[in-house]
Amino acid sequence: MRTRPVTRAAQYVAVLCYLVFLATPLVWLLSSSLKSPQEFASMDPSFLPQQLDFSNFSDALEEQGLVRSMLNSLQISVATTVLVLIVSLPVAYALARFRSRLRPVTNGWILISQVFPVILIVIPLFMILRPLQLTNTIPGVVIVYMVWSMPFALWMLQGYVAAVPRELEEAASVDGASRLRTIVSIVMPLLRPGLIATAMFTFISAWNEFFFALVLLQDPQLKTLPLVLARFVGAEGQVQFGPLAAASVLATVPSLIFFAFLQRRLVSGLLSGAVKG
Repeated sequence: MRTRPVTRAAQYVAVLCYLVFLATPLVWLLSSSLKSPQEFASMDPSFLPQQLDFSNFSDALEEQGLVRSMLNSLQISVATTVLVLIVSLPVAYALARFRSRLRPVTNGWILISQVFPVILIVIPLFMILRPLQLTNTIPGVVIVYMVWSMPFALWMLQGYVAAVPRELEEAASVDGASRLRTIVSIVMPLLRPGLIATAMFTFISAWNEFFFALVLLQDPQLKTLPLVLARFVGAEGQVQFGPLAAASVLATVPSLIFFAFLQRRLVSGLLSGAVKG
């Protein structure tokens, strides 16, 4: 059915409004990072900087140890993402394919675990990790992030696995393929969109997480990016708007690169899955 011109124009307007809604905070953040302290102190600051000032970026990089914290967050986020995918895929496959009495209990526990507030479990986690000498260490934070991200990752991947037709696995079994070979050669290529979506969610969750890192990490050399960004707010509530905006702009660059890198593979995975399905 052919779309009417009025309907098509309304769709374009709606998409344009949505893009403006998404882009406005980023443009405002970039604009604020290029403003001088005098502009922030003025009574009527403009949306765009009157004069470009790049000193905020140098202040953010030199005074707060931003690069080191970005490397720490990148290391933690990548390790968490890889471990979550490795552990979640076989568990999600088992939950989606094998029928048992424990399946409803497991799915219920996955949902219930997302209800618990962070403040309720952070102290027990600290008490568990301290005898294992995993507090104030990057591996300890990775383990906590992995456990925290696993329920949602399992829930996502379980739906993707259930959408894969069983007939494909049965055909591979008739041809003599083992269960492991079937999963690697048949199921995993069709799960590429689900794996990429899960990787995106896990990476962003670990990249932006603040509370666990605040409790578990005391060494300044191990601080993650959200902890360093919090330093731009003084003890008396005085905010360094320029350096904070510049640091926030720099903090978005790795996540944007990660999304741009995976977006192409997400689209190719959707097309590949549509052809193979």
